[in-house]
Amino acid sequence: MNQVQKYVGELKTVLDQLAAEPIEATIDLLHQARLTGKQIFIMGNGGSASTATHFVCDLAKNTRKAGWSHFKVIGLSDNVAIMTAYSNDEGYENVFAQQLANLVQAGDVVIGISTSGNSPNILRAVEVANDNQATTVGFTGFDAGSLGKMVDIHIHVPSDCIEQVEDIHLMLEHLITKSLREMTRSA
Repeated sequence: MNQVQKYVGELKTVLDQLAAEPIEATIDLLHQARLTGKQIFIMGNGGSASTATHFVCDLAKNTRKAGWSHFKVIGLSDNVAIMTAYSNDEGYENVFAQQLANLVQAGDVVIGISTSGNSPNILRAVEVANDNQATTVGFTGFDAGSLGKMVDIHIHVPSDCIEQVEDIHLMLEHLITKSLREMTRSA
């Protein structure tokens, strides 16, 4: 078997093991956030930061429909100035928590994407979100780390291959966005 077939085969196996319930719960949560005007915050590091940014873009732009409220979605991985200021002055583990502390309110949604589930800056931000009665969602891989136990909705990709975890996280954000867009068409 060549490398392409091996990778795709492994990816198919992981996809078959995904639990649908937390994905559906996330779609419902985001739909309700839209209807009630709640803010949505999304964050990640490295490749997960790219997925977070992509998710913010897709929710903000690709779900618009005349007569419907737009998503109030904010990417916590996107402001280099604030991230480097907090990193320099308060430590990288606080870059997301400090941004959230200024903005998060009860009923908002906070999504943390961490392949390991152990990124200290994601964990601290989820603590802030939980302390402020936000609803938290975690996208993880590997053994889910600490994040899986801290969030209200846990979307776990059961793989130890970082590339495949990141592939599936991006696919899931597309699935979620597409589902939310289609909800406006059927209403």
